[in-house]
Amino acid sequence: MKKFIFSTRLQRLVLTSLLIFSAPVSEVSAGEGHDHGNAPATANTNGPQRNPDGSVFLPKQAQRQLMVRTIVVEEQTLPLSFELNARVLMDPNAGGKVQPLNAGRIEPGPQGLPNAGQSVSKGDLLAYVVTAVAPLEKASQSAQLAELRAAQTLAEKRVNRLRKLADTIPRKDLDAAESELLSLTDRISVVDAGLSSREALMAPVTGVIATAQAVSGQVVDARELLFEIIDPQRLRIEALTFDPTLANNVGGAFLLVGEQRVPLTYLGAARSLREQALPLNFLASNPQMLDLALGQPVKVYIQTKRQTRGIPVPMASLMKNSSNQTVVWVKTGAEQFTPRTVTFEPLNGTQVAVTSGIKVGDRVATHGATLINQIR
Repeated sequence: MKKFIFSTRLQRLVLTSLLIFSAPVSEVSAGEGHDHGNAPATANTNGPQRNPDGSVFLPKQAQRQLMVRTIVVEEQTLPLSFELNARVLMDPNAGGKVQPLNAGRIEPGPQGLPNAGQSVSKGDLLAYVVTAVAPLEKASQSAQLAELRAAQTLAEKRVNRLRKLADTIPRKDLDAAESELLSLTDRISVVDAGLSSREALMAPVTGVIATAQAVSGQVVDARELLFEIIDPQRLRIEALTFDPTLANNVGGAFLLVGEQRVPLTYLGAARSLREQALPLNFLASNPQMLDLALGQPVKVYIQTKRQTRGIPVPMASLMKNSSNQTVVWVKTGAEQFTPRTVTFEPLNGTQVAVTSGIKVGDRVATHGATLINQIR
């Protein structure tokens, strides 16, 4: 009975499937005005697009919208340049460090403790350091002070007696007693000042506090660095080079601070290696140095005395293609840009010297080159 019911259900399912697949399929058509017929879809050839040869078609309207700018390049004789890693240091002639001579406890001055970034003048009181004295040493000094005060009292009485007898005793006895009293008074003041002494920390130069590591009540050791004071317009730049011959071949150097080029004065090279590199020292004296901080890593561009032939172009013109090659976009037509693979050498922070890949008279894209490179 169960087999009969199962076969009946199976026959109904097969019959239903045959009816569905054998039914005629009605043709579906679009509404009026929306039927495009059998014509194939066409691509928009009026917009920016990448051509099969790698060039880019960019209409004039798109160039104006993307603010594309080009320059006509010329070959020039340029100084051979190098880019070196460097860092900002304190100028020892325009900065200073504040360190206590003895261990003790920090106490603020009348104006409180200074903060980092605060301007100070030479001789300003920054803080006090109350000298720490061992208990045994302090007890010994206190006992010595008590003995000196007792001797001072006896010396005062003796001087008073001798002054009353000044007409009957030799003058040298009175002078000796007065000299002894004066000596005891000076010794008492010195020992008393040693028991309650505090060292005044003064600003060694005029400038701005770069670091402040002093807190009220802080216990510090001798020679511990508490304050650093710098002149933000006069700093040292230390660059590292692995080519020792570069030390005698520096024709000029500068530093980029934002978009400003800050010229550097070459001071000389060290005569000992640091991390297998030779330090080169430069002096930067410029208002733009206010944007730099002590210890900040920077890039220094050194122009050597040797010359090279090349075509200067802005660094903004250099792009990377899909093969990770450096290219520039050259305008070869009114609406056509072609990539050119180039080789270059550093020139300065804003330009490079292209040695191959383009020729004199080419129009190289500068502003908007990044957007051209992204067109697919």
